[in-house]
Amino acid sequence: MKIITEKKPIRIAVVRCDIVSEVCPGTGCFMAFNKRKMYFKDYDENTEMIAFFTCGGCSGRRVYRLIKSIKKIDVDVVHLSSCMQRRDYQICPNIDSIRKAITDAGIKIIEGTHH
Repeated sequence: MKIITEKKPIRIAVVRCDIVSEVCPGTGCFMAFNKRKMYFKDYDENTEMIAFFTCGGCSGRRVYRLIKSIKKIDVDVVHLSSCMQRRDYQICPNIDSIRKAITDAGIKIIEGTHH
């Protein structure tokens, strides 16, 4: 008799800059995830990206509500997109409050996606 054990997939989300989303369709984030490169290199093939959303604009107003929503569907990790942290864009002026909303929900943060 063969016993089948199934490992629970890791479920991740990406939050990204609302302003940058006007010029970026998110392909860099998705390509890095799909190929398990850069900040996604430690995930296996069972990892699922279950959410990809913007902060809602300055002041990051959407993050709190969306974090509550994805917590209900068992998200394990939230990646803060690279565009929120790069100096060649404007570094997100609200990144500390966005981090706080995520950590207050008890969710692990990874800082970066593909840069």
